[in-house]
Amino acid sequence: MAASTEGLSDKALSILIFAAYYRLVSGQRVATVVRRDGHGHEADAEGLAELEQRGLASATADQIALKPEAEDFLDALIVSLHRQVGR
Repeated sequence: MAASTEGLSDKALSILIFAAYYRLVSGQRVATVVRRDGHGHEADAEGLAELEQRGLASATADQIALKPEAEDFLDALIVSLHRQVGR
């Protein structure tokens, strides 16, 4: 695990898990996720700040862009999930 992902808070992980969900649904690498959907759902501000401080993401008012290290973390997470279910 890279130093910038070690010890991530649950709030930061929730954003990455959201990206992992889209990765699993689409089967494609995910580089951006929605920050605010306009229907009352939005990424946790503290979690986003943590990802930005660690250099794992950058954000606009509506989108969160994952940096390559965050994308690599998602790859490893998906592999681990697949392994846990025998795939």
